[in-house]
Amino acid sequence: MNPVERRALAGLASLYVFRMLGLFMVLPVLSLYGDEYLHSTPALLGVALGAYGLSQAILQIPLGVLSDRWGRKPVIYCGLAIFAGGSVLAAVTDSVYGLIAGRILQGAGAIAAATMALAADLTRDENRGKAMAVIGASIGVAFVLAVVLGPLVAGIGGLSAIFWLTALLALLGILLVWRLVPDPQVSLRRGPVSGDFKRLLAQGSIWRLVSGVFFLHLLLTMLFVPLPLTLVDKLGLASEAHWKLYGPLMLGAFVIMLPLMRMAEKRQQVPAAMRLALLGLICGSVALMPDVHGGWVIASLGVFFIAFNLLEALLPAQLTRVAPEACRGAATGLYATLQFLGAFVGGSLGGVLYGQGGAGAVATFGLGVLVVWSLVWWRLRRGSLASAAV
Repeated sequence: MNPVERRALAGLASLYVFRMLGLFMVLPVLSLYGDEYLHSTPALLGVALGAYGLSQAILQIPLGVLSDRWGRKPVIYCGLAIFAGGSVLAAVTDSVYGLIAGRILQGAGAIAAATMALAADLTRDENRGKAMAVIGASIGVAFVLAVVLGPLVAGIGGLSAIFWLTALLALLGILLVWRLVPDPQVSLRRGPVSGDFKRLLAQGSIWRLVSGVFFLHLLLTMLFVPLPLTLVDKLGLASEAHWKLYGPLMLGAFVIMLPLMRMAEKRQQVPAAMRLALLGLICGSVALMPDVHGGWVIASLGVFFIAFNLLEALLPAQLTRVAPEACRGAATGLYATLQFLGAFVGGSLGGVLYGQGGAGAVATFGLGVLVVWSLVWWRLRRGSLASAAV
């Protein structure tokens, strides 16, 4: 990578860490501290947890299209400001309804599409896979840090302290993008007209990739519903020590994934690498099976994280290559929409399945999701939806 690409990637990866850290810190502590809010019930706390993903899914495409029209940075600045405002609202409220409103407002700062499009604008085609891999890894870094920091911060100042810290990180993100990330050397576009967007939606190659991220995050979120309890039961690992397992596994998975990704792109074998990764995801479901214990659980999770990180890097990199330049923001908006929608659906399904049949039911359904994903992947192997239908 040249200096401009390295500078852009450092800034955007740091932005992802700042933004996702505040969101992930809520996950391990919301159920512990949520009963402090007025009118709190488990159902309403579940709504508060999922509301962010739902508003993200709704607004990714509109803000992605606006980034094509107005430019990437203005949309990112506005989104971070809205995200900070939602964090402040969640920090000062004493009602669960105010918490839900704050989470919805946080999600309205939907900048994932504009950020991915900006990363594509600032990197050359041959380096785009590396850029997406680093951005994907930054999400894993944020998750690991959040598992450690969330309980610590909440223990000092409750959930409000986490939301105040999240607001501060969002404002620091604005400063980071302004000072560190270069301006893309492209002229502002008028944005896609309806005909452009219709042609985008008619491309089977686009739907192949965006449906892939939907299934990927559905599977990840669904499996993480029973996984913490599975680690306690099968490994005897206390909940406050789970970061000691996740951290090395995710770091090791990234180190192994990076040469695999480079090899796939250098040899032009990206589709084959994606198919191999689909097989690797099976291991995530296997780890939850009742008869799998000890080291096999750890090994299965390791293979799962390698496959997940590989797809997390290859899917957006391929999307930014096949999407027309005038619709790149709209394409990444569609991608981010399906990504967050998959997480929302996966979390909801995981909770229902775990309540009905335990971790085994979640694992079995996860294998079914992979079968459906494989069929969709095969069906959309042609260039357009019309050709895929014949």
